[in-house]
Amino acid sequence: MLYLLLYPLHPVFSVFNLFRYITFRASMAALTAFLLSLIFGPWIINLIKRLQIGEKVIKEDSKRLDEMHRKKQGTPTMGGVMILFAVFTSLILWADLTNKYILMAMFATLWLGVTGFIDDYLKQVKKLSKGLKPSAKLISQLVLSLLIGVFLFCQPDSSSRLDVPFLKDISLQLGALYIFLIILVIMGSSNAVNLTDGLDGLAIGCVIMAAIAFALLSYVTGNIRFSEYLLIPYIKGSGELTVFCASILGAGLGFLWFNCYPAQIFMGDVGSLALGGALGTVAIFIKKELLLVVVGGIFVLEALSVILQVASFRLTKKRIFKITPLHHHFEFLDWPENKVIVRFWIIAGLLALLTLVTLKLR
Repeated sequence: MLYLLLYPLHPVFSVFNLFRYITFRASMAALTAFLLSLIFGPWIINLIKRLQIGEKVIKEDSKRLDEMHRKKQGTPTMGGVMILFAVFTSLILWADLTNKYILMAMFATLWLGVTGFIDDYLKQVKKLSKGLKPSAKLISQLVLSLLIGVFLFCQPDSSSRLDVPFLKDISLQLGALYIFLIILVIMGSSNAVNLTDGLDGLAIGCVIMAAIAFALLSYVTGNIRFSEYLLIPYIKGSGELTVFCASILGAGLGFLWFNCYPAQIFMGDVGSLALGGALGTVAIFIKKELLLVVVGGIFVLEALSVILQVASFRLTKKRIFKITPLHHHFEFLDWPENKVIVRFWIIAGLLALLTLVTLKLR
């Protein structure tokens, strides 16, 4: 909004020329989202407490896990509303709202946020233990993925190529199969972040690392000079996604202020589904689908641990891990919770750096 209102005035007031720079607006978006989270965070936490919307940690799936997390019982949840409020307010202020990538990224984030909100509402308010049926959540994610896939496939300037990291001369032309890749990326990333959200600050910390990496990747992808120098596809208009990622970064840091160990609030599905889908959507728009596996390596490992555990038990009646998702396995190895969290953050940060290194190792 500010970009559209103030930048046209730059011939009269030269200071408004700042709004043309994505780096300036991205920095302001991150700062705005962070401050909004800090300012409104305590009010939102108190509101959720008054509404008696608390996390049900005791799930009776594992007595040992229930005992370890008993102190978290009743902690306010659905804090993802705080994140989405900060992200969308920041974007409305600082992003170019005529940019198709910004609009589609906002649409995808809101769609999955609403899906997660309904799930949380059914569990926390209506006291339905399972919340939204898994099939309903998957259908919601599938419909969104199809809409984005068809939208991109129908764009005259869109490409259905899949670039391979580290190899500058190799890309796969997928054609209509590219839509299926989009479905896999969005559904996979959304659910993987959801699985990771099990310890105080774990998921949001890893999301912050990924957001930083994707902010830089979006910037160079949308800049013709940088993209030519780095030998990556130039995608006109995608640089604006830097502002989108920066708003997630700022909102994530603000939420982490309250979500760090010991957490005052949890994000719930309204936050985890939305943030996971947002990362997947950005990866698709900037043609870095395979790099999402690297930058989101923690999310991939968490999801794989669940898949492998289920498959192993069904086939052999034996478990690979003590418990899944993976972060709980390390808790069962007697790692303190805060040690698991910080070590996973360290790995997420290193994976984000490795992702950026791939720009030169081509």
